[in-house]
Amino acid sequence: MSEAETELAAPDAELFDYPGARDRTCPFAPPAGLRALNETAPVSRGRLWDGSTPWLVTGHAAQRVILSDPRVSSNDKQAGFPHPNQAMAENSPHHPLTIFNADGADHTRIRRMMTAPFTRNRMEKLRPEIQRFTDELIDTMLAGPKPADLVEALALPLPSLMICALLGVPYEDHEFFQEHASLATRSDKTAEQDRAAMEALGGYLAGLLQKRMEEPSDDVISDFAGRIKAGEVTLPEAVMLCMILLIAGHETSASMITLGTALLLQNPEQLALLRETDDPKAVAGAVEEILRYLTIPALGQRRIAAEDIEIEGVTIKAGEGIVVALPAGNWDPAAFPEPEKFDITREARHHHAFAWGIHQCLGQQLARIELQVVYGTLYRRVPTLQLAVGFDELRFRRDDALAYGIHELPVTW
Repeated sequence: MSEAETELAAPDAELFDYPGARDRTCPFAPPAGLRALNETAPVSRGRLWDGSTPWLVTGHAAQRVILSDPRVSSNDKQAGFPHPNQAMAENSPHHPLTIFNADGADHTRIRRMMTAPFTRNRMEKLRPEIQRFTDELIDTMLAGPKPADLVEALALPLPSLMICALLGVPYEDHEFFQEHASLATRSDKTAEQDRAAMEALGGYLAGLLQKRMEEPSDDVISDFAGRIKAGEVTLPEAVMLCMILLIAGHETSASMITLGTALLLQNPEQLALLRETDDPKAVAGAVEEILRYLTIPALGQRRIAAEDIEIEGVTIKAGEGIVVALPAGNWDPAAFPEPEKFDITREARHHHAFAWGIHQCLGQQLARIELQVVYGTLYRRVPTLQLAVGFDELRFRRDDALAYGIHELPVTW
């Protein structure tokens, strides 16, 4: 090995293995090693599960630059794309075009089709229904045995009910799609399991779309069915778009309800502030801080450079992978002073929990309203809510899970 090769190889042994391991004594915080990277440089090399060494973007300002740059591509079929796990890497050549992997005009076309159901005004009209579902689920929990698992009692059924109502998916089928959606978001799945889950959900949604082409209703699936008939989108494309909404519509919100509750129960002074306020703006602000603090898309945003890009003193060359580490950006002290301090009165709306730029989360307004209703209702209605087990007994998901969370949250009152 030449001296030049030795100089390049030496630092590789010290690369940060992304996403890193969380400190189980403080499982809400991003990995300490990930946060330390930003203290050295907001853009640096890291190492992934397959030994590849893409660029890690940890600084809040740098993340906004990268996620807004048209020279950064989401095309996951390109060599060098930093896939989050082996299953995704193996199946990426078969992925149809979606809002996740499309660029430019293709992305604009697809996103426009998916935007109409999720406008702020339409989501606000759902608030009374979200409130009704929340109260009914809390009523059922209070009438049942103690302790209760908050995941099963509230966190999972509420967003499932809402996304079913919005899409036009029968809620009685929720166990089927929750099972397959959960498998689709697991980091330890095999490529075969990933394909099987996608095929099961795809077949189910294709049947609904075909039915709505003949018998349309007032729901999102009927809207896509109409677009299929009009030739604007193919059946396989519509299936994938509906699948994205179905999976994202309940898994992430469920994790936020559960994790947020655990976080608040560990911070009783902040919980008291939230429980005692009747100001909707204060509740909304609390939601933004909880989103910032937890940042459940722990694996971040994956991209690849289409051209050379100069940023923060480094050159990301065309064809090199990029991982935007969202949790690190949301704990960047340059954007959030004392980021380790959980403060629901903090102005935190500039967080990246929903990412940034043209690919930011489509359903963020629905998620915000669901969380505002839950966080503004649960602790007032159940003021004595507490963990039914020791905090150290909670089972957190793997550090490389697509959506960070807790498997069960036993509570009593």
